[in-house]
Amino acid sequence: MSEFKIPTETVTLPSKGLLYPETSPLAKGEIEMRYMTAAHEDILTNSNYLKNGTVIDKLLKALIVTDIDYNELLVGDKNAIMIAARVLGYGKDYPFKYVNERNQEIEATVDLSKLKDKVVNESLFKRGLNEFSFTLPHSGNNVTFKILTHGDEQKIDAEIKGLQKVKPESSSDVTTRLKYIITSVESKRDQKDIREFIDNYLIAKDARALREYYSQISPDINLVFKPEDDSYTGEGMAIPISLNFFWPDAGV
Repeated sequence: MSEFKIPTETVTLPSKGLLYPETSPLAKGEIEMRYMTAAHEDILTNSNYLKNGTVIDKLLKALIVTDIDYNELLVGDKNAIMIAARVLGYGKDYPFKYVNERNQEIEATVDLSKLKDKVVNESLFKRGLNEFSFTLPHSGNNVTFKILTHGDEQKIDAEIKGLQKVKPESSSDVTTRLKYIITSVESKRDQKDIREFIDNYLIAKDARALREYYSQISPDINLVFKPEDDSYTGEGMAIPISLNFFWPDAGV
């Protein structure tokens, strides 16, 4: 019924669209999202989606109005869209509990609408190109790498699950993720060369340095808050995304 309208909001992406191909709608640095409806709440209670862990992605896909390739979304941009979806669905105030330094359980509320994008050095970005260069400090090898997308994360999860079936006692989370992040080693772009380097030649100190640099330059929304609790002495802690983030009726 054309006379019935659903309001929408424009959401600015932390990446500002700089790392997407210029042909992508995401290169505009913003997307349009609709407000959550009762039908969208059905997605949140779908037992199959909850069981296979796809419920949030199903919801976000339904809320995004702009015609995009969801798999192309950078992980940090997807996080910002998730926050926007929560605000459009249930409001800006997010209550949760955390345990303070005195081992006491504290209730807190964060205004999600006041969260800012993480500060990154955008001078390192080349418009339309999701690739960066880094010299490993200990071995001196030069690598290029990219910021992961939702599609990359799906492939990483699938590969890790496959490896766990073959070797249940082993853990390959770190190396598998690096195999999707690194795009070349000493100008070699063949996946076989990259995987061999990571499995046999990547020094642990270099791997950590790369992960730290990756974290520094990755665009994202800043999910850190400073507790008002007198016992807290740190610079801030991560906002816990718990059960009641999209299910506020589940209680604090």
